[in-house]
Amino acid sequence: MSTEVVASSAHSDEKQQSTSVQTHTPVAKVNLLGMSRPQMEKFFEDMGEKKFRAGQVMKWIHQFFVTDFAEMTNISGKLREKLEKIAEIKAPEVVHKNYSKDGTRKWVFRVGDGAGSLVETVLIPAEDKTGLRKTLCISSQVGCALDCSFCSTGKQGFQRDLSQAEIIGQLWMANYSYMEDVAVAERERSVTNVVMMGMGEPLLNYDAVLNSMRIMLDDFAYGMSKRRVTLSTSGVVPKIDQLAQDIDVALAISLHATNNELRDELVPINKKYPLEQLIAACQRYIAKDGNESSRKHVTIEYVMLDGVNDKPEHAQQMIKLLKDLPSKINLIPFNPFPHAPYGRSSRNRIISFQKTLSDAGFVCTIRQTRGDDIDAACGQLVGQVADRTRRAEQWKKKVAAQNEIMRSQG
Repeated sequence: MSTEVVASSAHSDEKQQSTSVQTHTPVAKVNLLGMSRPQMEKFFEDMGEKKFRAGQVMKWIHQFFVTDFAEMTNISGKLREKLEKIAEIKAPEVVHKNYSKDGTRKWVFRVGDGAGSLVETVLIPAEDKTGLRKTLCISSQVGCALDCSFCSTGKQGFQRDLSQAEIIGQLWMANYSYMEDVAVAERERSVTNVVMMGMGEPLLNYDAVLNSMRIMLDDFAYGMSKRRVTLSTSGVVPKIDQLAQDIDVALAISLHATNNELRDELVPINKKYPLEQLIAACQRYIAKDGNESSRKHVTIEYVMLDGVNDKPEHAQQMIKLLKDLPSKINLIPFNPFPHAPYGRSSRNRIISFQKTLSDAGFVCTIRQTRGDDIDAACGQLVGQVADRTRRAEQWKKKVAAQNEIMRSQG
């Protein structure tokens, strides 16, 4: 046999083997859990189906919490079989859950391939004038890139953004946790409020967070009032302006300091977008109003740090800073974490701070600490992050060095 024939035969065998391997490589299924309605409609149209199927499937997923296509009884058997082959409904894996004695619930989700990373989600129940409120604090990133000095999440570094399925999956799982043993026809949504206030900076994962909030508001999904969906940001000014154009939800600002010098230290993004720019962006957000808008005020979140930002002069600075911004102020007692460089302000100091603001005409509340027996309180969400920034390692070295200095000084 000639060399050319042998080479040709070998090439043919190699090509045949390659084709065989490609033929048997499993195709990844499309996860429908995180699709907004426009995305779902396009998915069905691309399949050659009518786009109204999107609404039907979304109701099964988000209102009846069904993950098996075989249970979707108003869809033809042929379409169900087709969906089974190419699609799935898959929430992030729950690796740990803990329910506090005060009713708070916390889940730890594994996201990503293999061992993956861990993110945390917290549900806080409370009574209000409308009845029992269940507020879910949702994470948007694995870790956080902003490194606010008082937040344990920031000390873990940053790995990546969460996908839409990983974000909305937290809401799906929180609802499902109340009805695992309830018949499908009797299931109903339990979570009444959502705050994008968990791990990560939501505005730095803009597209996924925006589409997830659209699912929350969609009547074919969770049908939540726009006043009950809140995005909390540390102050990414350009994205606040973009948010005003794209969706109408409530806005909260992680303020934590009333002058630029202190905020540069506590919330480092302030060096890029100082307070003057941040407050102006909030004013523009409220100005973009509409009928029954949620933009009647901005919620100001302010963690009370002993001897750092809780003095009378800080209260006076806040009055001046917010005088032209319709706002409600939420004072948050600091929740310590290992090696935290701060302490919690005394109860008397917090009450005095509140009184100063209230006397100036502001609506000011003190947040009740919930879930601290399961490390679910504000600022305590940590997770487990594949830290490419090595921030956690650097933080531990810094703390060790500070402790050594203190020991040497007696």
